[in-house]
Amino acid sequence: MTDTLVLLHPGGADPSAFEPQFDALADFALHAPHRVDQATQDHAEMAQETVEFLERTGPAHLLGCSDGATIALLTAVLRPDLVQRLVVVCGVFHHDGWDPATELTEMHRRSPALTEQDLAKMPNRTLIMIGDDDEVTLEHAAAMYRALPSAELAVVPGTSHGLLHEKPVLCNAMIVDFLTTEPVETYAPIRRRM
Repeated sequence: MTDTLVLLHPGGADPSAFEPQFDALADFALHAPHRVDQATQDHAEMAQETVEFLERTGPAHLLGCSDGATIALLTAVLRPDLVQRLVVVCGVFHHDGWDPATELTEMHRRSPALTEQDLAKMPNRTLIMIGDDDEVTLEHAAAMYRALPSAELAVVPGTSHGLLHEKPVLCNAMIVDFLTTEPVETYAPIRRRM
């Protein structure tokens, strides 16, 4: 049986933002909904729409980039039962995770506003991917990694907020590996000591 993967594109974009990933993800049943009301909706409304989509189609893996990553996280908080594995690319769980030099819209100055306690309740296995020169701070990505009970962190070298386009071969390999393999049982993360 083929796993379903829902791609949640960045704000101000459309599903073609994932073009460098389509071939690598061809073994999944892909859904890439186009959010047409991005300018008038907030993250919570878009997450609720994603929940409704998953209620119709059934549980799936979610891969979100930038605003799509925020929507994926909020969806998993609302309905963890509908989310299998979660890939958060260049996303924030709290609006203070953006680099201060980043130009933000009003929505991005107030949303999302999840806490580390909210993340600690998420059972979903999660891959957090960030560029080493991203618009999201490395400290924020590390805080997300530490707060999630079952998370993995990938800092992609030599990349920015556009890492899926800048190093697609490397990113695609990490995404496919994460979505298709089980974690090594003998691996015992020590991240809580950091």
